[in-house]
Amino acid sequence: MFRAAIIGGTGYGGAELCRQLLHHPDVELCRVSAIDSVGKKLGDVHLNLAHVTDLRFEDLPPQEAAKGMDAVFLGLPHTVSCELAPKLLDSGAKVIDLSGDFRLRDAATYAKHYHHEHPHPELLGTFVYGLPELNRAAIREADRIASPGCFATAIGLGLVPFARAGWLNSSVSTVACTGSSGSGAYASASTHHPVRAANLKAYKILGHQHRPEIEQTVRDAGAAQSFRLDFVPVSAPLVRGILATSLFEVPAETTADDVRRVLAEAFGDSPFIKLLEGREPEVVAVAGTNYVELGFKLGDKDGARRPIAVITAIDNLVKGGAGQAVQSMNIALGLAEDAGLVGYYGIWP
Repeated sequence: MFRAAIIGGTGYGGAELCRQLLHHPDVELCRVSAIDSVGKKLGDVHLNLAHVTDLRFEDLPPQEAAKGMDAVFLGLPHTVSCELAPKLLDSGAKVIDLSGDFRLRDAATYAKHYHHEHPHPELLGTFVYGLPELNRAAIREADRIASPGCFATAIGLGLVPFARAGWLNSSVSTVACTGSSGSGAYASASTHHPVRAANLKAYKILGHQHRPEIEQTVRDAGAAQSFRLDFVPVSAPLVRGILATSLFEVPAETTADDVRRVLAEAFGDSPFIKLLEGREPEVVAVAGTNYVELGFKLGDKDGARRPIAVITAIDNLVKGGAGQAVQSMNIALGLAEDAGLVGYYGIWP
């Protein structure tokens, strides 16, 4: 058995990491550290883990948490991971960071969108971007992995195939609805679920911090350097899940079979991508799982162009968070990519 630790395990992302690793056939979750709930059993904080494990939250220095581990997950907030991660890079463990602190390669872009000067700009670009459907080969050789953001996963997976095909040379407009768990375990006036449950509201319009991450990903996949994403996130009245709809144009002669071919070429070896025919992607179909539902609709021809809508649905805490991080760990450790990720377990929240 490989050995794993989690640093920062009391949030919703931490709960998902615990859930996935405690059910993993090839990895033993050995330590979970945190600065709150210290001494409590995991199941006293994450109720779906009651009676599953006797592990308790510990307050440990990062180096101590990583000692003897094969993989260390950082489930810490943005601007915190960038302070702690450098202390782990010589630990001998695969370091997998779930924050946004090492996804972007440009320090100025990071500072602009995270409102924080990066304390270790020399490390930007040294973490492999942990989107297996794009970077599987690089993840296989990686010792440090920056796991993608939830919006970046949902939107990026819908656009990567078309970037690879050379179809993304200008701009894409995307609206993506997300559940309240994406805002974290601590409620604010705008994320408190009793208010959110009866409401729909756009926020961070055209300025969400995942926008440059998505643009970087899509350009890496083959889009023109002039590619731009116009992105509107929407706070939705649900707990978990993301439904993203991206609109752009393709050549007028493009057929549905052409689109199917592009998607099959991009995702033919991807165990978690479900290409749909006959119905549209739905959040309820992927809740609690690491799967992605992807569908498309071609519009009528208009001169030399034809509109297309690409729709993706994911669970923001699993494929958009902890599950994808475990998927990358599996690849980096030489395990089956879907180890511990097939099936549905009780979820909290």
